[in-house]
Amino acid sequence: MLVPLVLLAPLVLLGSIPASLANLGPASATVTNPLLPSGPDPWIVRHGKTFYYMNTLGNRLAIRKTRDLARLAEAPETTVWTPPATGPNAQSIWAPELHRIGGAWYIYYTAAESGHDDDTHRGIFVLENTGADPTRGRWVDRGRLNTAHTGIDGTTFVERGTRYFVYSPYVGPDSVLAIVAMANPWTLTGAEAIIARPDLDWERKGGRQILEGPEFLRGPKGDLFLSYSASACWSDDYAIGLLRAAAGTDPLDPAAWVKTPRPVIASAPDQHVFGPGHNGFFTAADGRETWIVYHANPGPGMKCTARRAPRIQRVKWSVQGGPVFGRPSASPIAGPTAGPAAGRPD
Repeated sequence: MLVPLVLLAPLVLLGSIPASLANLGPASATVTNPLLPSGPDPWIVRHGKTFYYMNTLGNRLAIRKTRDLARLAEAPETTVWTPPATGPNAQSIWAPELHRIGGAWYIYYTAAESGHDDDTHRGIFVLENTGADPTRGRWVDRGRLNTAHTGIDGTTFVERGTRYFVYSPYVGPDSVLAIVAMANPWTLTGAEAIIARPDLDWERKGGRQILEGPEFLRGPKGDLFLSYSASACWSDDYAIGLLRAAAGTDPLDPAAWVKTPRPVIASAPDQHVFGPGHNGFFTAADGRETWIVYHANPGPGMKCTARRAPRIQRVKWSVQGGPVFGRPSASPIAGPTAGPAAGRPD
């Protein structure tokens, strides 16, 4: 069934001072994590030779752009949208994702209704900008996605010509992962399918049963992967898990998705990494490298605050076509480049 679009405030304006592109020179050879002192729910997307970065700010949406992620802190932060004073998307602006789809930019973000900052009044909303540069131009509010449940943390991907939307709905006492097809970047179509529930012990830490922050990754052999974060974000046991669907299977079929039994990225106290989660994936070296960005606390017991900071690391691929994440490291690493990475080994 085609879900009708609910339009909200029709016009969204940018901040009056657009950010200039930072760091026009060659990318730094190394990068040291974290990239910023604060940055919950980080997101990076590469378009051409530019990296665009967003994270949760709570009361607005802002973008940084740079050609050198090692110098992300030097990139000006441009506010591109602020919420209305009242309405269904007035507060708790979380988990922004910036996507380039069909010649336009889209931001998917979570928000709560004014006067009701709780799980039963939370949903995912969409903004559209048809300009070439997402830090400029006009953002149009495309409304709230008409999901079957209230929820958070929406993302989108295309498989075999069909666009899909995945999010973390609240279903009873659990936060689960659900998928649904899309008619266009702001309209859902057909029935939702729950593809994962928090049924493993490591997904039920901190007093809640939670799967959230789903992110899509395509493998080199055509397999589909969805990472997710599990357990309560205020727990040091918060970690990143992985689902895998074999090439050619139906993403809407729950039986297609197989869960990895243990986290793929977890706390590494000796590296000052606690509660890693809410990741995204991006490419570098003209698309030949895959990277992951996620947040983590620098110490134990720091919970869900602005002290969570963005970290990146390279994702390798096994001979079987699965992602190999490696352990978080406090040491400098070879940094990503938007253009060719001459001489860098696989």
